[in-house]
Amino acid sequence: MSEVRVNFCEPESGTCDDQGGSSVDHVKSTSSEASRPDPQGLVPADHPSSDVSPSPSAETSGLLSLPWEMVTHIASHLPAHCVITVLPKVCHALSNVGKDSMAWQLRARRLIGSRANFPVGPREDFDWPTACLEMEQLITCWTNQRKRASGTAAKEDGREGEIEGVGVAAQEVAYGVDEGVEVAMEGEDGEIQPIVGGDQLVRLREELEERLEDNAAALIEEERDTMQRQTPRSPSPPPALECITLPSGHIAQVNSVLLVGGEGAVCATGSRDWNVKLWDLQAGSNGTLLHTLGGQGDFSTHRGWVWCLASQGPLLASGGFDSTVRLWDLEASGAKRGLIRAGAAVLCLSCQTDVLLAGTFNKRVNMYDTRAAEPLVKSLRLHGNAVMCLAADDNYIISGSKDCTVAVYDRRAGKVLKNIRLKSYLLSMSYSGSEIWAGDNRGMLHSFSMETGTLKPLSQFDVGHTALVTGIHRSPGSLYTSSSDRTVKVHIPSAPPRTLCTLHHHAGVNGLSVNAGVLAVASGDVCVDIWRPRK
Repeated sequence: MSEVRVNFCEPESGTCDDQGGSSVDHVKSTSSEASRPDPQGLVPADHPSSDVSPSPSAETSGLLSLPWEMVTHIASHLPAHCVITVLPKVCHALSNVGKDSMAWQLRARRLIGSRANFPVGPREDFDWPTACLEMEQLITCWTNQRKRASGTAAKEDGREGEIEGVGVAAQEVAYGVDEGVEVAMEGEDGEIQPIVGGDQLVRLREELEERLEDNAAALIEEERDTMQRQTPRSPSPPPALECITLPSGHIAQVNSVLLVGGEGAVCATGSRDWNVKLWDLQAGSNGTLLHTLGGQGDFSTHRGWVWCLASQGPLLASGGFDSTVRLWDLEASGAKRGLIRAGAAVLCLSCQTDVLLAGTFNKRVNMYDTRAAEPLVKSLRLHGNAVMCLAADDNYIISGSKDCTVAVYDRRAGKVLKNIRLKSYLLSMSYSGSEIWAGDNRGMLHSFSMETGTLKPLSQFDVGHTALVTGIHRSPGSLYTSSSDRTVKVHIPSAPPRTLCTLHHHAGVNGLSVNAGVLAVASGDVCVDIWRPRK
């Protein structure tokens, strides 16, 4: 995107830079005179306007002297974060630029392209500004990250390929000359009929060799002169993201990872070594271990594999193969807050305010009140096999099972609204807004819309995963997926998804977590990688 420089006024000082030449009050008054009604609703009803936009006079200057359509067009070339956070601080008129839904939709279309559909789910009440902001940040960070990861190798490969190409071309030229002579000398009856004498052939070869030597010397000299004339290039800016690996704290595979505490400041990890650990990502260059969770006298957090994590506010819940859900208080340095016996291995968790949902190996979805001494509220039998993934809000519970079904339960009505059968079973699920994204055991992604309790399958996508999709995170403008095929992929959540970057690992990836632009990845080689904005 080309850089656009706009002369904005400083609201506090009431002055503009040397190109503006007017005060904020004057700009506001001239904007009222130069504005005109917009049939698409670009100008709010309370914004003063006239039926005809007069031509700017000699006294009128500044950005707001332009027709409103031109102002919005100029703003469309500014970064989304500037439109959202900076323009409202300039003046009331420019704050209205960020309220134009059509302008945000056009921006999203420009970012995605005309061939992809966006959003995948319902357009009503869709958060267009947030989606555009996230997409621009995603494209900037992860596209550059991919280029830097492969840039040096590609450059070297390209240089070698160019040299090899010249050699091959020279060989083909020499071979072609000899081959052409032989063909010309062969008659229709198969007898050799030379049309070029031996002396002539020797002379032609000598001339060709001299010409090739002269041309090669000229090219080398020209390249040397070009390199000497070139000015030194400034170093490229550092990548927007940095990757750190948490110190080795577990002695077995990390099955689950969760960013908690807001702003990606703390990371919780659950492992097959039966432990849950808390890491401070802001202390130290590679993070610092804060606590290994457990009660007094406990030699480990659980009595079996820790399989899943979930949090809401200061509450952290961990579920394991010891058939328990254990509750921890993040505000009290991870102190033990409670113990819930689930009756079977806990495979997935979902936290809402004062309510905890657990999907278990014995085909049930259990609802718990984390404030009560007897926490079990209800146990639901929604499937015919183990419950592998959960997503919920205040009204509905959506669950996926190994029996290849997806169920929707209405929490207020207390009944199952819908049960959908698929050809594969889901292992991971992300629910936000009116869209649900899920990954299955074949490496495919599924999208659903969720409106007024109606779950509607939308599309199925192949984004390149070849094994279980073990983790998925979707927001209005971002989509992250992980798989046991040893990859993590970053996409724009369009239909089809636009993949920006693929991260490769040495072992299968067991899960991921995303918060405030920070990505945490748990892999089978006892490692947790953190991708975060560079400070």
